[in-house]
Amino acid sequence: MSRYLISLVAVLACLGLAACGDDEEGAAPEAQTLQPAQAEGASGNVTWCIGKDTSGAFNTAVEKFNQQNPDLQAELLELPESADLQREQQVQRLRAESSECDVLGMDVIWTAEYAAAGWLYDLTPVVDQHEDEFIPSTLETVEYEGKKWALPFNTNAGFVYYRTDQVQQPPSTWEQIYDEARKQDGLVYQGERYEGLTVNFIELLSSAGGTVLSEDGETAEVDSPEAREVLEFMAKGIQDGAVPREVTTYEEESSRRAFEAGNATFMRNWPYAYALGKESAIADDFDIATFPGFAGGEGAGALGGYNLGISAFSGNPDGSLAFAEFLVTPEVQEEMVVKATLPATVTSVYKDPQVRKALPFAAELLKAVEQAEPRPVSPVYTQISQAIYDNVFEVLNGRTSPDEAATTMNSQIEEALARF
Repeated sequence: MSRYLISLVAVLACLGLAACGDDEEGAAPEAQTLQPAQAEGASGNVTWCIGKDTSGAFNTAVEKFNQQNPDLQAELLELPESADLQREQQVQRLRAESSECDVLGMDVIWTAEYAAAGWLYDLTPVVDQHEDEFIPSTLETVEYEGKKWALPFNTNAGFVYYRTDQVQQPPSTWEQIYDEARKQDGLVYQGERYEGLTVNFIELLSSAGGTVLSEDGETAEVDSPEAREVLEFMAKGIQDGAVPREVTTYEEESSRRAFEAGNATFMRNWPYAYALGKESAIADDFDIATFPGFAGGEGAGALGGYNLGISAFSGNPDGSLAFAEFLVTPEVQEEMVVKATLPATVTSVYKDPQVRKALPFAAELLKAVEQAEPRPVSPVYTQISQAIYDNVFEVLNGRTSPDEAATTMNSQIEEALARF
């Protein structure tokens, strides 16, 4: 399997296991705060726990760090490729207050959960010191209840892929995409009952001006006219043939294969599909564009990626901070893009000649990340996502109405919030 596919699918997979923090043990203890100066002169050993290093980029970063810091040595502990198994293994260690993992590679949707459970150091002063270096949208993924709990390590945002031999230029709205798709060979996206469907729904909802949660994250707000409009739009797309019914079985890879096989004019997918598409039979017949608007709103994406948190149970938080800061330097971020195709969180990296050579669409990717928004930031995001994709899936399959789905979705999210 292509290294592009292996590396990015691992990052983009967003399936989580249900958990609500450490409710059984009562309120989480007050988080300790790390200061930037604590990383200076740190020594000892640190362990970085993150998904499998399929490209070799993680090990390369560890080796470079160790060469530059003889008194502070890092070690990579590889977790499974599957995001849900990564989370499961991290959570098992954190609940046991194990010091085995110092630096945690966390899917962006886990950050609030870990923070709420008392499993992370507060990195607010550290992140504030680096704030100008990061793409602003990526910083929103590390925030929870007014504090910043991690450094953004890599990011992601989706694109519209389109056949240049069928469409002269990308449509400027989702409505136009669906109209054109109906006349041509259709649109494919991630419509299976899983996180990918949540992302597709949220992208349209955000563009329409709707939201899943209130600004403080304490109330469900998806029972709205905007949500109903999105659900009706998605359902109509399948009913009138703009979207094939098989889309309800599609994840990232099945969408990509359908597009590359010439079975679709448009595709919503992540950046990893670009490099693979250029190795396919349609290599010269497609291009990409950032998301257009919907229902009169601006285009909006949903951020993916991983953050770097410091375990509250680390035996070497100072050294862990030094290593985490090293991983977000431009030098390392550039290597992650070139070697592992992991989109950088550091803005300056997108101007690097090597990065632009490795990613011909680097400028478009930066724009896509800038326009994207975090998925709902909540310790119970896993349950929120399930409420969304379960109900959207039922609408796509014609088993429930948009009105009923919006109401049920809202109730299920409220129940999840109440249990936390």
